[in-house]
Amino acid sequence: MEQIPAVTKERLLHLMRILENAGNEFFTSARIEGLTGWSSHTIRRDISHLEAFAACGEGTAEGAQSRLGSANGYAPACLVPLIRRALGLDRSRKYCVVGLGRLGSAYLNTLSSPGGGFELAAGFDVSVNRVEILKSPVPLYPVYKMGEVVSRFGIEIALLCVPAGAAQDAAERLAAAGIRGIINFAPVVLTLAPELAVRNVYLDEELRALAVRM
Repeated sequence: MEQIPAVTKERLLHLMRILENAGNEFFTSARIEGLTGWSSHTIRRDISHLEAFAACGEGTAEGAQSRLGSANGYAPACLVPLIRRALGLDRSRKYCVVGLGRLGSAYLNTLSSPGGGFELAAGFDVSVNRVEILKSPVPLYPVYKMGEVVSRFGIEIALLCVPAGAAQDAAERLAAAGIRGIINFAPVVLTLAPELAVRNVYLDEELRALAVRM
């Protein structure tokens, strides 16, 4: 099966967010272009990467083409499952929160995605006292149990909510525990093996980017 380029994956993910809230409306390339700013050629090329995944489910090239679109445009009910399959989002993944200060504990109690494919499984903190007294809908553990817990629950993703000075050490612990992806909220660049996926969410950078656009 062909490898989908990273930039195409990002656009397909954005397209999926648009289509998930679209109901039963059909979307033409021109309409998607108006919503995203991408050219119709780019949209059609990106969606063409889904043909192989449609064929896996339909068994024939004709069936694949019918699922991708018609004269009326693209049907969200057909296209969204194909995007999920192509991006590996068609199965549930477990994640944890590391660092249970104000930011981390807020995510413990507010971040959930029913039906979204992600399940919050655990929280970790260096403070045993904090772990014992903090109320949470999921079990909490001291960081020295990270390897055991990540393995037991099959946790793949971590939200890293620790102070900047503790971020590298915490990230290395997560890597050693078997975590495959980290969302890093600490304003530092992590030095990790390239096979570990990292996305950095820096508030200052987001504010600057927004100010530039304004």
